Amino acid sequence: MWPSSSLPSASCTAAYRRCGAAFKFHRLRERRTNISCLVKLKGYRGFYNDLDQGGQIVKLTTKLLAATAIVSATSAGAVDLEVMHWWTSGGEAAAVQEFATAVNENTEHNWIDGAIAGGGDVARPVMVSRIIGGDPPAAFQFNHGLQAQELIEAGLILDLTDVAEEQGWEDIVNPPSLLDACTYEGRVYCAPVNIHSWQWMWLSNAAFEEAGLEVPETWTEFVEDAPALREAGIVPLAMGGQAWQQNGSFGVMAVALAGLDNLLAVNRDKDASVVRGEAYGQVFQAYADAREMAEGLDVQDWNQATNAVITGEAAAQIMGDWAQGEFAVAGMTAGEDYSCLPGLGEIAILDTGGDAFYFPVTGDPEIEAAQKEMAALMLSPEVQVAFNSVKGSLPIRGDVDLTTVNDCTQKGLDLLANGDTMPSGNQLLSPDTTNQLNDLMTEFWNTPSMTAEDAQERYAQIIEQAS
Repeated sequence: MWPSSSLPSASCTAAYRRCGAAFKFHRLRERRTNISCLVKLKGYRGFYNDLDQGGQIVKLTTKLLAATAIVSATSAGAVDLEVMHWWTSGGEAAAVQEFATAVNENTEHNWIDGAIAGGGDVARPVMVSRIIGGDPPAAFQFNHGLQAQELIEAGLILDLTDVAEEQGWEDIVNPPSLLDACTYEGRVYCAPVNIHSWQWMWLSNAAFEEAGLEVPETWTEFVEDAPALREAGIVPLAMGGQAWQQNGSFGVMAVALAGLDNLLAVNRDKDASVVRGEAYGQVFQAYADAREMAEGLDVQDWNQATNAVITGEAAAQIMGDWAQGEFAVAGMTAGEDYSCLPGLGEIAILDTGGDAFYFPVTGDPEIEAAQKEMAALMLSPEVQVAFNSVKGSLPIRGDVDLTTVNDCTQKGLDLLANGDTMPSGNQLLSPDTTNQLNDLMTEFWNTPSMTAEDAQERYAQIIEQAS
């Protein structure tokens, strides 16, 4: 439900009731208003549940996309391309500029940056609202996995199969699961651009030196060092205040401490009995300990937590490899100024998540041609190297030269080459389930009175109902 201050108007409610009929409206303004009402009343999942009404909403929205698309042809063949994403930290902004430069210098088109601050949880609803409201960007960033499936099912996302076949994506995208995550009913609907993994802990070498400690090589050693770090005035573990950070860190601890088989039994097989078992019980207790180790640092954004590690205010952070972009912007060197532990040093493995770009249907041939040109360019060898070298991620191509990468990136490449990989949570859990887990884990993180056992049982109940 929504707060009372944002309840939809009576006219909006009436509009929703009319949706079950033929969904016939006479003016463009009425049509856009009623679609917006659907978004507010039901959220985009509910919006798609209405698609069985003779396909009327799909047909209507497709017309709106063509009529009101934010991208526009500025001259024959040249198109302004608004690209929406949530890359706003220093390292992320530097990385996305590599894409912008590639588009502006190698095509006739113009990259119009549509950055949204606040991360994916903030950005995704805005993007979806724009698309189903008839005001789409030219392209938008989502994570690999199930996040865009309902948009694809609704016919709102451009089919890129011809680009994928022409460019040979099936042969170059590694691991193949990334292209699989872009494929629906045999057709390709997104361009994967990187491999991002959550499975990392980043450590400040200076913080451990100040505390008179060697940099730990495992989570177990790190926990043993926590009291000495506290005594030296250093917060052992940096954690931002956003739910996705807290739930994501729990996922890293789950595979590192309970093992891959148990994690897959939970996330892939939806086996709640594993959540209630001893192995996951130990993870919840370790997560409660992590909650205590993070006390004393009050930051919101993930990159603020990373900065605490960079400055030595905090000793370590569990965060995906995108954190490397922040270390790079700060002029720090892997292996000298900071260290990294894939799999928390316990089980070295990478989840093969990451980012992909989707391109909304507009009905405009010039825009569609420009969108496909951008998709092909993003996967070109030169752009893959330029972007991922700055982003801290791994390229999706296995045929590019990465001989100059740093120690931490090389660790990731070695794991990828050895096949030490696993699916990401976004590839196994629906957005609805992920949001429920986000809510639970941030409640647990911010409620010291909630016990590990309480969180464990509620987590199991969510998995029992998971999709």
